[in-house]
Amino acid sequence: MDWYEDEFYPLVERAIEESFNDRYLFNCYQYLKGNKATKPQVRKFCESSTANELSQTTLELEMYIKGGDPTLREAYGHIPKPKARKIKTYLYKILEDAWKYELERKPGRKPKKGGRKALSK
Repeated sequence: MDWYEDEFYPLVERAIEESFNDRYLFNCYQYLKGNKATKPQVRKFCESSTANELSQTTLELEMYIKGGDPTLREAYGHIPKPKARKIKTYLYKILEDAWKYELERKPGRKPKKGGRKALSK
């Protein structure tokens, strides 16, 4: 595990928890950009269980808002639908930010063999 997994994943999980308390403080895109996350790191996050949990929660909230499933009404029934829409939008934006950053992030340059000395000979 590197700093990214030690710091970023818990931040996303905390953002999920806090969104249910009406706190929407985490901007995923700005965080990734500010910390200069690499494309492989973001790709790894997009394939992680944390991103999967985020996606699943967003889907459940969407289904709760549309109505129907009694299990979801039982799970999310304490949340008014306008608040559920706001939470769903916020959580989905975290995923969209990660996808957007991954697409925009250009691959780094590969180091040249031999370094500077090999070029001057």
